[in-house]
Amino acid sequence: MTGAEPPVRRLGRRIEVDRDAVEHGFASLVLTVVELLRQLMERQALRRVDVGDLTDDQIERIGETLMALEEQMAELREHFGLSPEDLNLDLGPLGPLLPRDPP
Repeated sequence: MTGAEPPVRRLGRRIEVDRDAVEHGFASLVLTVVELLRQLMERQALRRVDVGDLTDDQIERIGETLMALEEQMAELREHFGLSPEDLNLDLGPLGPLLPRDPP
């Protein structure tokens, strides 16, 4: 280095952020992950029921739990102004993240 090089300039740019948009986007992302997990748990429960791996009591508890989770998801979607379609990320050539018609 010679002493003639200009000093490195640090740009003090601030990013303008819309707090509501960030909150909405974050809520959408979190609810998408929760919905994906809910659907996976539901499919696993159905497989276990089909195999006969669960007692009637376990089937009842799983059903009640999944219904309660689905109700909570509906309330959270409503709170954040999201529809079920808003939670379905488009993965381009792979198609949508969530099945269009859950089992």
